[in-house]
Amino acid sequence: MNQIVMDKHWAPHATREASNSRFVSRLTKNTLGLILAGGCGSRLNQLTRWRAKPAVPFGGQFRIIDFALSNCVNSGIRRIGVLTQYKAHSLIRHIQRGWGFLHGEFDEFVELLPAQQRLESSWYLGTADAVYQNIDIVRNHNADYVLILAGDHIYKMDYGPMLAQHVEKGADLTIGCIELATDQASAFGVMNVDPQGRIIEFEEKPEQPSSIANNPGRSLISMGIYIFNSQFLIDQLINDADNIDSNHDFGQDLIPELIERYRVYAYSFRDTLRDCPNRASGDSANKMEQPPQAYWRDVGTVDAYWRSNLELIGITPELNLYDREWPIWTYREQTPPAKFVFDEPQRRGIAIDSMISGGCIISGAIVRHSLLFNNVSVDEGSRVSNSVVLPEVRIGKSCRINKAIIDKGAVLPDNTVIGDNLEDDAERFYVSPDGVVLVTPDMLGQVLHHAR
Repeated sequence: MNQIVMDKHWAPHATREASNSRFVSRLTKNTLGLILAGGCGSRLNQLTRWRAKPAVPFGGQFRIIDFALSNCVNSGIRRIGVLTQYKAHSLIRHIQRGWGFLHGEFDEFVELLPAQQRLESSWYLGTADAVYQNIDIVRNHNADYVLILAGDHIYKMDYGPMLAQHVEKGADLTIGCIELATDQASAFGVMNVDPQGRIIEFEEKPEQPSSIANNPGRSLISMGIYIFNSQFLIDQLINDADNIDSNHDFGQDLIPELIERYRVYAYSFRDTLRDCPNRASGDSANKMEQPPQAYWRDVGTVDAYWRSNLELIGITPELNLYDREWPIWTYREQTPPAKFVFDEPQRRGIAIDSMISGGCIISGAIVRHSLLFNNVSVDEGSRVSNSVVLPEVRIGKSCRINKAIIDKGAVLPDNTVIGDNLEDDAERFYVSPDGVVLVTPDMLGQVLHHAR
């Protein structure tokens, strides 16, 4: 077993001092990160018609995949492969432009691994098959551990402590997990663990998820974060590839099979990157409170995507994008500062309780409780509220936009009204179960992507 070389401040229940110290060790340096970024994200409706889910813009200037990539880099994992498949052009272009700063001379890289039929005459058939079809690349990198990540979740996480637990437990596989309301858990892998954290049950996307034994109404779900011993992973992928009855998916096939025969543990994702105050408890005044549940979002539906973006506007949002100790890296187009023009009665450019990105021009309009990506223009007399407006959108004069997502490149004509009458909106656009109106250029008859 490899020696664990850890930051001297680290402990399972981190204090404030520990939370300010990254867990960079021999373990992280000997780990290969693989990000699964080939999914189509169908629950996001038209937002993923022309892009893979990990390429969807988020938070004013990022793409969803930037969070998994940044977590790797900030954790000291600098050998990363991104497995792509579905409509990957914008994702590939983003990574090429924004993630070329690692140093190849130090064996640091972000490699793009498109579906290329290296071993089979088929595209990726499932998450496990995607890694299997790149098994020669995994072997050649000669890492001790392989960290497999979903590329479509929003969170900040130091993977170092999870690697440390993996080695300390002598685990073959460790799965990152988080608690979620049971009525929301059916979209994920749901597990039960013994008192030592060993997984004893795992079911992928159950119709009736089980609750945590001592916490009714809450379920323990998989975050799509897996740490494998490298040779163990290779062996299991080969076994799965030979199984004609398998769907070749980690959640559906490999994990349920492995928990019965191997050491598979859960790693509970706690907020060790933020303050965790000590509190006296029981008969021990020195007992340290466990860090709270950490921020993690699956933005896989239109409602979740809208809600997660607007959460960032809050005074102290759970996801701190202003954290210099754990930056989210990305490709940023060079844009001028946002501008607010006109200062006349009934013709004043204002943004209230909002986030406005570079290149935006608010021209005699009012933006309230909204998030505008780069290069958005809002013309005079318009009102935008409770909305997420993606890059390069043009909103004409005297428009009223409420509780909407406007996709990249859309041009809204003068006097457009969205969000006032959902029945009328549903005839032209997509209206989510919670009443969020999704508007794309295609829905407006504006063809940005020519199929032929």
